[in-house]
Amino acid sequence: MKLSFQESFYTLAFFALFIALLVVGKSILVPLGVALLLAFILYPVHKKLTKWGVGNILAGFLSILVMIIIISAGLTFFSAEIIALSDEISNFGSKLSSLYTDIIIYINTNVSLVDQLNEDELLNDLTSWLKDSAGTVLGGTFNSTASFLTGMITMFIYLFLFLIFNKGLVRAFMKFSPADKKEQFFTMLKGIQQVGQKYLSGMLTLILILGTLNSIGLWIIGIDSPFLFGFLAASLSIIPYIGTTLGAIIPVSYAFMSHDQLWVPLAVAILFWFVQLLEGNFLNPKIVGSSVNVNAFAAILSLIIGASVWGVAGMVLFLPFAAMLKVICKEYEVLQPIGLLIGNDNFERNKKNRKGFFKRLKDKVMRKN
Repeated sequence: MKLSFQESFYTLAFFALFIALLVVGKSILVPLGVALLLAFILYPVHKKLTKWGVGNILAGFLSILVMIIIISAGLTFFSAEIIALSDEISNFGSKLSSLYTDIIIYINTNVSLVDQLNEDELLNDLTSWLKDSAGTVLGGTFNSTASFLTGMITMFIYLFLFLIFNKGLVRAFMKFSPADKKEQFFTMLKGIQQVGQKYLSGMLTLILILGTLNSIGLWIIGIDSPFLFGFLAASLSIIPYIGTTLGAIIPVSYAFMSHDQLWVPLAVAILFWFVQLLEGNFLNPKIVGSSVNVNAFAAILSLIIGASVWGVAGMVLFLPFAAMLKVICKEYEVLQPIGLLIGNDNFERNKKNRKGFFKRLKDKVMRKN
């Protein structure tokens, strides 16, 4: 076994430079990554329209228009539900403030941190603090909204370019392949596109199923606007591992603050626990897991790295990117160890070996008896 310090240094320097480029180019790369995934799922629509005789540019525009209509319908539904809950949300804020003051007074009564602490004074201080910080929050919200809208416009531009220039991009990438490996390289590119397409279509199917299950359960329990909370929680499942938990916190907190009976938030928590159990063990592996085929170690690592580099966008994007990287690593001998670390096949093989070991042990015991 030999270790080349020069090659190791170059490898570490490459990864450090790559991470630095991801951090510095976040404003460009995040819309580009989202547009790439959406282009994968809209490519069949664009291809079908061009086969029907629609022009290339018009087909790209119509494909994006269909997606915008679907997204707008979802946003309209959520907005209408939020407006219907506006009074309840105001009462929720008042109850949250009262709960805050009650907790502070209870702690102070038992620990005696401050003498003569009054509930009205705490409420007045909290109200004053909220008013003073409202300007800062409003300014931050305005800046975040402006950045979000800029990113959305940029993403749609990238998406349009990906759709109308898809053939030219494929021909350009094909130039990177050796002359005798053209077919293999094209298969790799097609595999990358299929991973992105299956991941997004699988996530959309999973969101529809989880949203329906959550909404029916919340409706049976008696929670206001069950479809809002149900599909909101389901939409957060696009964040691996922690999304379903975050989605459950919102309706459980709302049920706890809006109902006097303790069984209501408890029933909501049990509902989301059951749905999460169903999603983690049956739905996700069958619908999304088969297309991604990334082991739990690589998935959690991609989640942590994505959150550190790109925040919430990285938590969403890095998992399908890891699956695409696995497809690339499979075709290059020097990268195959990385593909084994990302993929699930190597770990499934170990599982089969463990079963074989126990089977052999049982056979030995039976022969001795």
